[in-house]
This record gives sequence, C-alpha cells and structure tokens, in this order.
Amino acid sequence: MKVALVGLGSVGRGVAEMIAKKDLGLTITGIADSKSGLINNAGIDVASVLATKKKTGSCGTPGVTAADVITKAEYDALIEVTPTNALSGEPATGYIRAALNRKKHVVTSNKGPVALYYKELKELAKKNGVEFRYEATVAGAIPIMHVLEHGLAGNEILAIYGVLNGTCNFILTRMADEGLTYDQALLEARELGYAEADPTYDVQGIDAAIKLVILANTIWGNGIKLEDVDRTGIDLLTADALRLADEQGCTIRLIAEAIPRKNLLRVSPRILEKNHPLVTQGTLNALTLETDMAKEITLIGRGAGSVETASAIIGDLLFIRNCHVQCP
Repeated sequence: MKVALVGLGSVGRGVAEMIAKKDLGLTITGIADSKSGLINNAGIDVASVLATKKKTGSCGTPGVTAADVITKAEYDALIEVTPTNALSGEPATGYIRAALNRKKHVVTSNKGPVALYYKELKELAKKNGVEFRYEATVAGAIPIMHVLEHGLAGNEILAIYGVLNGTCNFILTRMADEGLTYDQALLEARELGYAEADPTYDVQGIDAAIKLVILANTIWGNGIKLEDVDRTGIDLLTADALRLADEQGCTIRLIAEAIPRKNLLRVSPRILEKNHPLVTQGTLNALTLETDMAKEITLIGRGAGSVETASAIIGDLLFIRNCHVQCP
C-alpha cells in the first residue's frame, strides 16, 4: 500500500523509521515537513530522507509543500501528523479534507481536527468511500479505538474514566512519592522532556479534556465540544493535599470522565485509593470502560512517545490495508 506522510516531527519520524525498519508492505511516495517536501511515486528512500532531515532540518526540496504532496502524489492513505492546533484545527483539517475529497484514506494523530470537526470528517470519509481513522489521538499506544470498534462491538458503553495526560500523571506521581512541590515536580518533568516550556495545555487539563471530547463523540456521537467539559487542572494542587490523601491510603490523579446517564463531562483531580486500577505511575495512561455486557475493562499503557504513537498509526494503516485496499 502506498502512503503519504505529512509532518516530520517526533511522531512523523517515528512512523517513518518504523515503516523503513519493518516489513509492513507500506511504501512512502510523498513526504513533507514545514519547510520542504518530496514526491516519488515509485517509493522514497526513507533512511536517506531521515538522514537529510537530521543534517539540514529539511526533508526534501524547498518549495514543495504538504499541500503539493497531498494533491499530487500517488497514495492510498495519508498519514497526517502535523502539530495540533486545538483552536482552529488548521492547517491539518484542510489537509485531511483535501485527501478525503481525493478519495484517499486518512490516518491522523492530530487531536484538533477530530475534536472540532469529528462528525463532518467522518461523513466526508463515508461519502467518498474511504476511512478516517485517529487511534493515535487518544492514549498513545493504547488501542482504545480498536477495542471500542471491534473488541467491545455489541456492548453499550455506559461510562468512561481515564488518566489521559502523562505529564500530569508524572507530576502527581513525583509529588506523592517524594513529597515534591508542584513547581519542583514540574521542573523535573521539563528536564526529562515530559513537560513543555509552557505546560498550560497539560497541567490545566486542556489536553485531557480534548481527548475526552474525542472519546465521547466516538462512542456516543453527541457532538460535544471542549467548552462542554467541566475542567480543573493540577496547577493549584499542593504537597499537603497529596500528603493528606496518603494518610488515608489514597493518592490523587487527574481523571477525565464521561457518564451520559449523569450528564457528566469532567476533567479534575480526584482522590483514589492507591490500589485503584487508574492509579498508574509516571507517564502511563489508563482507561476504564464501563459496559453492559463486559462490565468494566481497564487498559493501561504508554500514552505518548514517538514509537509508541507510531504503533497506533501503523495499526490504523494496516487495518485500512487489510480491510479496504487488499480486500475485493
């Protein structure tokens, strides 16, 4: 199957490296970063492109844009992994629309378009007879969308609860384990590369809320937006709060939860018993699905990382290849 790759940051490089390393039956025919691009419908030498990117900061020819790759290259599926814009979803939404209108499948890790335009993009894909898949937008390597679509097919999903932001989980773990203040734990998270220079998106619960929106719309199709989520971050939590929880055999985690029967959409710090399945350590993510037949299912795994996110993207690509490109 031929694929085009738009975005060559951490996630894009991880995807490219895994396609080059593994015999997956995937050939990259177009690739673009923010400065340049390359089209070769016979197949691109990915190792050479990655070496050029590392040496020069560009992956191909200056002036060749992502839009050129999307509209001119020959491919079956577009891999869209440009940086997220949670306010407008652009330019990624435009890229995705263009590929879908060319009747090309799309796989993305970009939360903005999915959170903002989920219904439109799914309907556009259906109209054009192609797939729009976004496993990598929520919980990194945890295959939550595949579980919902296939493993729990036929179940009614009654509620979801989850630890969906590894940065917050790391900070809370360090505050609880070492008695660090919020500022000390945040500094450590920055030094280890778990937190951005401006951590607002993570620590104020925005990232977790966007992922909750994606999950809720996927499961219930209820058209919710980010502003519908009641959101409280962890930036005002104190070491004393963690210590008091510890004295009761508990700890604190930032929990995203959606419970339709209670009309509840919330991201907030919650006190949980230490043996609760959502009390994961470090940057791990965790999700519990409450269902009518399977009852409670909890998934735990790495919520971020170049190769981990590539795992989710490649899973979507191989689903498309096996079920839509190679099937009669």
